[in-house]
Parts: sequence; C-alpha cells; structure tokens
Amino acid sequence: MSEHGQGPVACSGLEVKFCQFGDDVALGEDLAIEGYASLFGVEDQGGDIVERGAYAASLAALRAKGRTVKMLWQHDPVQPIGVWDEIREDETGLWVKGRLLSEIEKGREAARLIEAGALDGLSIGYRTKKATRDGQGRRRLAEVELWEVSLVTFPMLPEARLGAKSGDPEAELRSLAEALRQARAALGR
Repeated sequence: MSEHGQGPVACSGLEVKFCQFGDDVALGEDLAIEGYASLFGVEDQGGDIVERGAYAASLAALRAKGRTVKMLWQHDPVQPIGVWDEIREDETGLWVKGRLLSEIEKGREAARLIEAGALDGLSIGYRTKKATRDGQGRRRLAEVELWEVSLVTFPMLPEARLGAKSGDPEAELRSLAEALRQARAALGR
C-alpha cells in the first residue's frame, strides 16, 4: 500500500500517515506499547499537518457505537496483530496504548522485530473529513475519520515517537520531551 513513506496513500478512500517508534523501544512483559501515533502541528513528509482536535469526532463516534480503532500489520485489514486499549487526543497529538497479541503469529513476529530494532514505525489509516490548503501548498487536516493504527516499516512522520510501556513515568516524560525537541527542530524553531 505505501510507497516507502512518500505521502499519503489512498486505498478505497483510506489514507495513511506514518510515525516512528523511539530508539529505545522495549516491549513490556505483556507486549504492551504506548505513545503518539500522530503529532499536532507537525508537517509530515507528504506536506500534511494534523490540527489539534482532528480526531475528536471520530473517537467519540466510535465510542458511541462501542467500536474501536484496529491495530493492523502494515495496513493489511486481514492481519490484525493486537488491540488498542486506549486512544485519546491530548495537547501533543493522538496517544495510543495497546498490546500485541502473542497468540497471533504476526503479533509475535512484530514483538521480535521491535525488540531487534527492525520495526520502528506507526501509521494511521483514516479518511479526511475536513481539510484546507495553506498558502504554501500544505494540507491542514481539521477532521479525520480514524480507522486503524498499524505497525509499519517506513514512517512518514519521524518526529512522532512511540515508546514501549516502561512503567517509569520519568523515562516516558524524557522520551516525550526528546520527541518534542525533535519535532521543534524539524519545524525550524
């Protein structure tokens, strides 16, 4: 589906965006992972910027229907590899917390690839509901319908980092602070 992180990919109207795990990824005993799948206000390699609040309506609609955002392997709808237990927007972006399912072969494979440093990306699958173009040709996504968050090989938004569940709040804050420093540097601030 993807062209190695070269812009959003459309498949039956579904677009995808990539993010990257942190360099210090280590899985928890229960194969738990958590972090940011999207950062607000940061331009990705495809020229898109997700605005604060873009996911709110979609997340509320899913909750109202008792449905969840799926965790997939490389955007393949026939290969779910885990579950996202919590997804929410905060001031920084779209935060996700979930667990790989060790009972599924791809879940075990993903865990080993993450531990080895061979897999370090996240990607969101969504449909654009509201967007505008700014004077520099960038698309500003104001509202999206979130369908899935995948583990992927090639990230489109390398500034957004996902760290593994560590149980160490200070380490998680340091990891988040580093991700924000990198995002600011990418923006030239």
